[in-house]
Amino acid sequence: MLRSFSPLPRPRTFLTRHRLSTTSIRHELTPQHAIYVSNSINPYFNLSLEDWLFRHKDHHEPLLFLYRNSPCVVIGRNQNPWKEVNMTALKARRIPFIRRRSGGGTVYHDLGNTNYSIHLPRSSFDRHATAELVRRAINTLGIDVRVNDRNDICVGYEKVSGSAYKIVSQRAYHHGTMLISTRLDTLGALLKADKETMVTKGVDSVRSPVCNLRQFGSSINHETFINAVIEEFRKEYRVEEPIQWVNDGEGVEDIEYVRNGMVELPGWDWAFGQTPEFTYTILPKFEWGEVTIEIRSKHGIILEAKIGSGDSGTQEKMKTLGRRLEDQKYGFVDADVVRDVIEQDNRCRDVWEALLSAMVSYRYEP
Repeated sequence: MLRSFSPLPRPRTFLTRHRLSTTSIRHELTPQHAIYVSNSINPYFNLSLEDWLFRHKDHHEPLLFLYRNSPCVVIGRNQNPWKEVNMTALKARRIPFIRRRSGGGTVYHDLGNTNYSIHLPRSSFDRHATAELVRRAINTLGIDVRVNDRNDICVGYEKVSGSAYKIVSQRAYHHGTMLISTRLDTLGALLKADKETMVTKGVDSVRSPVCNLRQFGSSINHETFINAVIEEFRKEYRVEEPIQWVNDGEGVEDIEYVRNGMVELPGWDWAFGQTPEFTYTILPKFEWGEVTIEIRSKHGIILEAKIGSGDSGTQEKMKTLGRRLEDQKYGFVDADVVRDVIEQDNRCRDVWEALLSAMVSYRYEP
């Protein structure tokens, strides 16, 4: 349950009309423009800003938001982080995971990945059409890509972009990743959880082979990609107004919705407490025998923990150990809760250590 490491820099954000200017006049950040590009790489800020734009933009009008994040894993709204993320690898790299507000599967963000978000009236929203917009943008960069039946963007059979969606009463958005020069080795390590005996009522990610656009065009980068997408967005929706650049600086503290979102996203209640119900069967083997452990959890709380041992002499103590875990936060059980039980029986101690390894968790606190 490690919690301490160097925090992401606290975002201070203001809006300017010229990205490279350090002396531009500051403008109040409003949701009424059509094209936004964030220069912040703080994922908590960018995901909160995206949601604020979605909730506050005039629902009749189109909007495009483009951004990059420092390294992080982003899971879908209805996913299980212990099922989707290799917590041991996450902890070793000191990389946060974040539960986003849309559905879909788990993705990895770093500065080699650019995120696009296209917001439209619900009445005209077509996820295939928005995927085609991004496809056309990439084609202008000289790379032949296609949209598959899941509206992912692929080069051949390898995916360069995965998508997710959110739909409310009058508004919808399609957002996705674009792998340009992402560390694919890190992506693979973090998204390989190997929890086959964990059965969740949430959404499982669909694993697919991936590649970077840079493999097919050495000149493509974040700037060329966003320029191409902006140009296609302008053509598609007849947008002529200038880009709104969101830069690190003052102003974000004035937007209560964004500020609250940045507090909520890393909190336990959102990151872990929104996890759908799941069961996890663990079959540890020891020199003295085998044990079957079945844990049932909902919203991050252990509802039941059954521990079965073939040794009749320790069975009652195993049951006591299991009962002590009930109503505790999965992955965050304090040793004091079970200390007297594991100190009285070495076999219970062995089982406790196996549980700690199986339930390993990592919580990032910015």
